[in-house]
Amino acid sequence: MWAFRKYGSSNSVFKFALLSFVFTLTEALLGAGLVLFELVASDRSGARAVMMPLHLVNTFLLLGSLTVTAWLASTGRTFRLRNQGAVGWAIGVAIASTALLAATGAIAALGDTLFPATSLREGILQDLSPTAHFLVRLRPLHPLVAGSVGLYLLLFAGLLAHFRPSPQVRRMARVMITLFGIQMLVGVVNMLLLAPVSMQLIHLLLADIVWIALVLIVAEACAVGVEHIEKANVTNRVVLEGGVKERATWRDYLTLTKPRVISLLLFTTLMAMVIAAGGWPGTWLFIAVAIGGYMSAGAANAINMVIDRDIDVRMERTAMRPTVTERISSRSALLFAYLLAGGSFALLWGAANMLTAMLALAGLVCYVIVYTLYLKRRSWNNIVIGGAAGAFPPLVGWAAVTGDLNWFAWCLFWIIFLWTPVHFWALALLIKDDYAKAGVPMLPVVHGERVTVIQIVLYAVLTAAISSMPLVLGEVGMIYLVAAFALNAMLLLRSLQLFQTPDRPHASSLFKYSMTYLFLLFLAMAVDRSYVSAATSAVLGQ
Repeated sequence: MWAFRKYGSSNSVFKFALLSFVFTLTEALLGAGLVLFELVASDRSGARAVMMPLHLVNTFLLLGSLTVTAWLASTGRTFRLRNQGAVGWAIGVAIASTALLAATGAIAALGDTLFPATSLREGILQDLSPTAHFLVRLRPLHPLVAGSVGLYLLLFAGLLAHFRPSPQVRRMARVMITLFGIQMLVGVVNMLLLAPVSMQLIHLLLADIVWIALVLIVAEACAVGVEHIEKANVTNRVVLEGGVKERATWRDYLTLTKPRVISLLLFTTLMAMVIAAGGWPGTWLFIAVAIGGYMSAGAANAINMVIDRDIDVRMERTAMRPTVTERISSRSALLFAYLLAGGSFALLWGAANMLTAMLALAGLVCYVIVYTLYLKRRSWNNIVIGGAAGAFPPLVGWAAVTGDLNWFAWCLFWIIFLWTPVHFWALALLIKDDYAKAGVPMLPVVHGERVTVIQIVLYAVLTAAISSMPLVLGEVGMIYLVAAFALNAMLLLRSLQLFQTPDRPHASSLFKYSMTYLFLLFLAMAVDRSYVSAATSAVLGQ
C-alpha cells in the first residue's frame, strides 16, 4: 500500500512490492501445507522431499522481489530484461542453476537432520550405501552441484563484468564471487562438523545473501543506460555480396571452435582414457567424451573470439575470424557457446559422471576468466598461468573412466602445463610483431627474444623432468621409457638450437616438433599401459 501511494500502480516499485506480497502468501501456504500434512519432525516421505525445496525456492523468489523493490526505490533507476541478447540467456541459467543449488541444499539438510552420522566416515559410508534411504543417497548431490554452479557463477560474473562494464556491475561481481567462496568454505565446515543445526542456519543465511547479490548484479547489468559491449561495432568490416550481408555457414561456426587448436588437446583427453583404463575404455564412453570434450573446448574458444575482437582485428593471423568480419554476430557467437557448454556438461555428466563434467567446465572457466579476461592483456605470464586451461583435458579423460583423480592423473596435467610455454612461446617468437601491434604483452614483446629462449629452455627441462614421473611412480614400463627418452632428447636439442640461434626457422622447427612431442608422448604412454595391462591379464589367466 505504501508503494502504491508513493509511486502509483503503473510504477515498477509498486509492481515488485505487489509481487513480494504474492510470494509472502505462497510462502505461508507452503509452510502451512508442511504443517497440516504433517511433513515435519521425523517424516521421511517423498512428499516432504519435494515440499522442502519448493519452500526454499519460494523464499528465494520472495527475497528476490523484495531486493528488486528496494533497488528500484532507492536508486530511482529501472531495468529491462528484454533485448539483452545472449547475456539474457546467461542470466537465466545463473538464476535457474542457483535455484537448483538451493533445492539440492534443502534435500541435503533434510537428510542430515533425519539421518545424523556420528562421524564423517560413517556419513560417507551412508551416502554410498545402495540400501540407504533415498534422502541419504541424495546428500552427495549438493556439494557436486555447488561446485558446478560455483564454476558457472565465476564464468557468469566475469562475462557480465566484461559485457556490461559499469562500476556497479563490476563491484557486485566481486561481491557475489567472494560471498559464494565464503559459502563454499562454510559448507565444507558444515560437512566436517556433521551438519549441526546452528551451522545449517548459517549456511542457509549465506545462501540467501548470495542470492540477493545475484539479483542485484542482474538488476545492475540490465539497468537502462548500461553499455552493451557485445553489441558494439568493432570493425565496421561486413562481408557483402550484392550489397547484402552474407549469412554465416556451418563452417563459420566450426571456425569459432578453433578445431586445429582443439585437436591435439582432445587427443590427450582420449589417450588419458586409454591410460586410465589400461586399454580400450568402451566405445560409447570414448565417443561421448570426445564429443563432450570438443564442445566444451569449442565453447571456450567461441567466447574467446567474442572477447578478443578488438585484438584480433589488429593481427594478420586472426583478422578474418568470423566475429571480426561480423559474419557471425557477437550475440549469435555467445549463444552458440552457451549451447555448446550446456550440451557438453549434460553429455559428460550423463555418459560419464559429474566430476568429468565439472572438470571440463573448470577448463572452460580457466581459459575464459583467468587467461582471456584477466591475464592475456595484463601480464607476460599469461600463458604460464592461463595455460593451465589446456592441461585440464587429460583430467577429464581420466575422471570419465575412473570417477576420481590420482597422482598419475595429476602428473598428466603437469606434463601439459609445463609443455605449454615451450610450445606457445615458440609460436610467439614467430608472430611477435602481431602481438606488439595488438598491444598484447607476450614474453617476446615485453622482454625480448633472448629472455624468451632462456625461458623456453628452462621449461623444456622441466617438461622432460615431469614426463619421467610416470616411470618413477611405476605406472609405465619399457615402451614409454624408450619413447620418452628419445622425445625428450629431441625436445631439449631443438630448444638448445633455438637458444644458440634464435631465428624464425629454429622457432618454427621447435613449434612444430612440440606438437609431435605431446602427441607421441601420450600415445606411447597409452600403448605402454595397454600392453602392460594385457600382459598382466594373460599372466593372471594362466
